[in-house]
Amino acid sequence: MTRSTSTFQLSHVRQIKAGITALDDLSLEIPPGQITALIGPSGAGKSALLRLLNRLDDPTAGEIRYRGQPIVDIPVRTLRCRVGFVFQNPVAFPGTVRDNLALAASIAEVPADEIDGRITRSARLADVDGELLDRPADRLSGGQLQRVNIARALTTGPETLLMDEPTASLDPETADTIGHTIACLSSQHGLTVVMASHRIAEAKELAGYAVMLDKGAVVEAGPASDLFQSSHPRLRAFLSGVG
Repeated sequence: MTRSTSTFQLSHVRQIKAGITALDDLSLEIPPGQITALIGPSGAGKSALLRLLNRLDDPTAGEIRYRGQPIVDIPVRTLRCRVGFVFQNPVAFPGTVRDNLALAASIAEVPADEIDGRITRSARLADVDGELLDRPADRLSGGQLQRVNIARALTTGPETLLMDEPTASLDPETADTIGHTIACLSSQHGLTVVMASHRIAEAKELAGYAVMLDKGAVVEAGPASDLFQSSHPRLRAFLSGVG
């Protein structure tokens, strides 16, 4: 079998939930080693797409491949260690920040004698201040907690990180610093990032590749520098509407 040059390949994917079509005959390839931004209006299918990529949901029809392998052939636990997920609203599990990261390490079956090192590394990569590791996770600010959520996802040792509006609930300054962290994870550490974003300036700044979705279908996809200059009428109307 020829090795895939894409991180994800989606072929004629349809997703219907509660009678509503979230994705409609969607075919798409997502490149490796860079940040891909998913943009589009509310309800376009961005979150629905991300949820399929580490099997929080399964498609109603169509096929998804991860690095050339049918995603359904990868054990779910293995897939979710390889493909991490950072949600829009950060969640703290009971205990300290260290406890939160240790939980992720245990899920990934990190050997006991390597857990401390894994926690230290993932905290550093996510710019989590070392002084926070022994603080109760539910006493952190929104920005601190989102960094912990990123670190928790990194603790499993993923190759790919899915992020659903990771800066949406943060103030602009904090969002910018989180954006810088995301950029470093991709450019300096080779992590593939697929990120839904409603902040067009953020998508323009961070993404090497971009996909616009509308009504569950791909409007346009390609290098971000090309896509944001595209004359496609639906894309121009969307960008004009969001400023």
